[in-house]
Amino acid sequence: MIRLLLAALFLSLAGAGAVHADTRDVYTIRGIAVDETAATVIEARERAMTSARLTAARTLINKITLASDRAAAGGVPIDAALAARFAAAVDVEEEAQGAGRYRGKLAVVLNPSVVRAHLDSLKVPYLDAQAPLALMAPVSTVGQQAAWVTAFGERNKGTLVPFVTATGIYTPYSTWTELNPEATPLNARRGILAELQGRDGAWRVVVSTVTANGNEAIGATPPMPTLEAAAEAVSTMLDESWKQASIVRDGSRTDVSASVRYTSLAEWNTLRGALARSPLVSDFRTKAVAREGAIVTFSYAGDENRLRNDLVQRGVTLSREEGDLTLRSAVSTSIQQ
Repeated sequence: MIRLLLAALFLSLAGAGAVHADTRDVYTIRGIAVDETAATVIEARERAMTSARLTAARTLINKITLASDRAAAGGVPIDAALAARFAAAVDVEEEAQGAGRYRGKLAVVLNPSVVRAHLDSLKVPYLDAQAPLALMAPVSTVGQQAAWVTAFGERNKGTLVPFVTATGIYTPYSTWTELNPEATPLNARRGILAELQGRDGAWRVVVSTVTANGNEAIGATPPMPTLEAAAEAVSTMLDESWKQASIVRDGSRTDVSASVRYTSLAEWNTLRGALARSPLVSDFRTKAVAREGAIVTFSYAGDENRLRNDLVQRGVTLSREEGDLTLRSAVSTSIQQ
């Protein structure tokens, strides 16, 4: 487990509310393999720590930025000194040492404030907010169904697009109505269908998202040699798609007032949380609350359609009713239908 001293690092994030509840996962890079030798075990261990910090820093930068943005800025070079500045702590997951050799797996937690400041100084856009939790539904029409589900593991902690792997059996055409009974108890407001195609040594995956508004294709992975590599390629594709859709590239914002309609306090909290967690939304405020509705104000980046697409991934519909913006729960609406 990450050292207790990390609590101090993220204490400052608590004041920002639930919107930053997932920051620690994004900024923690786990399972970094190290194998270093030196004149002494202490020296070998220090080399391993330095190597892990470098790996973690480079992995994080690649995770939260797009390759095209890094290239446009002339790259984001990271040396040992910068990696040390980024790192908040290094934790040992596994280790074996002796005779001047240190081997193991390490986890590195990086400091969000330092990393953000560095990227801002280079004018490199980034996204370090996770997408809403999804139910991952691995689907295979070419056999290997059980092995395909196993390849995803129970969940993919630490990625930009987190998911919990489904235990039910679905098809490439499954709808939200079919996924909803398994997704909702997990607090997942959308599903992801990962259809396995191809053959051993050349597995390809067709990926789509499933929400109360329907199914939408994301794309297909390149051929991969193993099921595990194919599952990893799906996660990578989802992360890249999320960054493309959600990175904010300029400071222009649209200020709006909206009505929020709900049927219970729990539903109101879900709707409010969806707005607060959206990377497109800022300055969210509640102006008035009644039994079945509320008036809120906020600012958003991009156009209204982009905001609508982001919110539906969170189980929220955004519509115009008599010219006014209105938000409702897409999940409860789909259940009623």
